[in-house]
Amino acid sequence: MRFTDVRAASLALIAPLSEEDCQVQSMNDASPAKWHLAHTTWLFETFVLEPYEPGFRPFDADYRMLFNSYYHAIGPQHARPRRGLITRPSLAEVLRYRTEVEARIRRLLEQPDCPPEVARLVWLGVHHEQQHQELMLTDILHLLSCHPCPARAVYAADAPQPALADPAARTDVALEGGLVRIGHAGEDFAYDNETPSHRVWLEPYVLRSQLVSEADWLEFVQDGGYQQVRWWLSAGWDWVQQQGIVAPAYWRQSAYGGWMGFSLRGEVPLSAQAPVVHISLYEAAAYAAWVAHRTGQRWRLPTEAEWEHAVRTRRDALQQVDDAAWQWTQSAYLPYPGFRPWDGPVQEYNGKFMADQMVLRGGSCATPAGHARASYRNFFPGGARWQFSGVRLARDLDA
Repeated sequence: MRFTDVRAASLALIAPLSEEDCQVQSMNDASPAKWHLAHTTWLFETFVLEPYEPGFRPFDADYRMLFNSYYHAIGPQHARPRRGLITRPSLAEVLRYRTEVEARIRRLLEQPDCPPEVARLVWLGVHHEQQHQELMLTDILHLLSCHPCPARAVYAADAPQPALADPAARTDVALEGGLVRIGHAGEDFAYDNETPSHRVWLEPYVLRSQLVSEADWLEFVQDGGYQQVRWWLSAGWDWVQQQGIVAPAYWRQSAYGGWMGFSLRGEVPLSAQAPVVHISLYEAAAYAAWVAHRTGQRWRLPTEAEWEHAVRTRRDALQQVDDAAWQWTQSAYLPYPGFRPWDGPVQEYNGKFMADQMVLRGGSCATPAGHARASYRNFFPGGARWQFSGVRLARDLDA
């Protein structure tokens, strides 16, 4: 049963962690692993058990507020930057909460008169939990990166790492464009923001077959890319100056002057095969401008429609599509023509965030197997980079 497998996968993610690791919140955008475990359970309890379980009683009435993320229709939420202060319930109590809710969900699904809506909501909860499994890994990485002794901050020796590529096999993939269809269509699961399927006009364009590598990015760093305003969007330059940014997140300069990257497997040397990850939209756009100047070709970030059309029609020519890093696009996160949010409390799932965010496409090494698809729309603000985010360059065909 997919429900059981996904729930077990969340517990497997905390196996390498101590109880202290599961409690700490290292920055406002991250959440403790314990909170992720409770929140994913909260969704099943609140959206499935509460309306559909006969004689429903909450596991703990306080959890309705403590583990509500942003659903205002449900009620108040504990402030996100203060999730690490929820020391009670304990991790053991959260695990008991998970066990009880799982058992009640199974019993409900086994009822002969179980409404069809229950299965739909459980399926949504499964995909929601997979989203949080990726967030757990990215949040754990940020937490461990804060440790002053990197050798003591290894998550696991076999932790996920971005898929590698052969630099010698990098090509430019030409696409004719035209009137193409993007967005989700069919009966398979998709989030509401992936619909409806619709037509988009694309001019002919070129997409790089691989993601930008760490070695590529090192050239940008060494050429003073972070010190030259000419490459940066105005908001990006302000961000660089205010934050003191000099390299991608988790890059550290060694005592010998070289650069190392910090990963879930600990510190690792930079590589020509590994994609650069943990970069913001601002950095991605600046790098594209720098490459355009150096090559004399107008390289840029792709639109999300260009990315999706390329994956649907030329996936055989592309590498690192959904197993390395989410890829920034130049597309703002907005509703598709004819978009309608889901009904009921889950209407707040995606639509309410369609402002001041940019779209990323693909998937990362932290994305659970089977969760990514061509129409998936991830989204973050321009300065976000604690996620496994990278870049694939594009240009107009005649540029």
